[in-house]
Amino acid sequence: MTKRVVVTGMGQVSSLGQSVAEFWENITAGCSGVKKITKFDIEEYPSKIGAEITDFDPGEYIDRKDARRMAVFTQYGITAGMMALEDAALEINDNNAEKVGIIVGSGIGGIEVLEEQIKRLHEKGPRRVSPFFIPMMISNMASGQLAIYTGAKGPNSNSVTACASGTTAIGEAAEVIKRGDAEVMISGGAEGSITPSAIAGFSNMKALSTNNEEPTRASRPFDKKRDGFVIGEGSGMLVLESLEYAQKRGASIYAEITGYGLTGDAHHITQPAPEGEGASRAMDMALKKADKQKEDVDYINAHGTSTPLNDKMETTAIKNLFGKQAAEIAVSSTKSMTGHLLGAAGGIESIICIKTIQEGLIPPTINYENPDPECDLDYVPNKARKQDNVEVVMNNSFGFGGQNACLVMEKH
Repeated sequence: MTKRVVVTGMGQVSSLGQSVAEFWENITAGCSGVKKITKFDIEEYPSKIGAEITDFDPGEYIDRKDARRMAVFTQYGITAGMMALEDAALEINDNNAEKVGIIVGSGIGGIEVLEEQIKRLHEKGPRRVSPFFIPMMISNMASGQLAIYTGAKGPNSNSVTACASGTTAIGEAAEVIKRGDAEVMISGGAEGSITPSAIAGFSNMKALSTNNEEPTRASRPFDKKRDGFVIGEGSGMLVLESLEYAQKRGASIYAEITGYGLTGDAHHITQPAPEGEGASRAMDMALKKADKQKEDVDYINAHGTSTPLNDKMETTAIKNLFGKQAAEIAVSSTKSMTGHLLGAAGGIESIICIKTIQEGLIPPTINYENPDPECDLDYVPNKARKQDNVEVVMNNSFGFGGQNACLVMEKH
């Protein structure tokens, strides 16, 4: 019999706080974490803004010597993962270590390490490149290092599906538990890509907002005047357990993960498939696995990047799948506040979905001021909305390469 999967712990670090409580308070208040980038001299770049973490101290969870040998995304992932483990009140020891696994998604990995070491190679020669270059940079290291720090010896992997990486990781982690290969999985996404080359690359492909004069208003999903996404950074992590294991140890259960959809567009490296058909199939797959009807869905946390193509595509995808029901579903993009955390987006947005179920409070899409005729759903504009009995929610994530992931989470 397939095991049921529940969420028992949550942890996150982002521009809107370094605890789930602070993060949720800022999300429901409609606060933006976007400001002018300070990590490097941004003046020559077309886009000068990001949802940057400026007060992060890895020292609470990571040995300082170790931290110097880790990329930023790994530091974020370990911190959020350790927070989630503490929240779950789960001790990993010799009795259960092989039953606990880890999957962390990251779209880009240690890009700042790559930049620094390539510069060193060209300026000082090959012998000056750090021996830690490769193990710092590679995107599986958040999963690997988190296992070292927690002692988790079960299935350990890394998902890289661009901006769908975090959602893919959580979905795959749930599948590991369902098939009986682990009782517990620590999973989510981690990203630290506010770097010169990343900003230059995204800027030159015209993907980033250039509303530099009004940073907090720049990310405006589904708004007619949207002009690109705002990059963010951080990590969101969950502790998933089989229902039996969680109940046996008396764990507090936040929600249940019942559906997971994963599809490919097979269309274009950056543009979504026409009519969002790949996204529709991912949502449909997740609903069918959850054994839910379309009218059961109370809220969708949209991918909602604030780019002209994505927001139109996602709106069309939702309408094509849900039909008339689409107009009745609350849909919001919390990227309007957090920016786009790329591979970590699915992690923090899953936390938002779970908190929405818990609190019966649907987060807003801020900066929604100019309705777009091609984006005509209920985007919960500008203010959080109290809604009793939020029982079934969906989390959408879509990545370059046409990789689409969707999770269905339910009240337990």
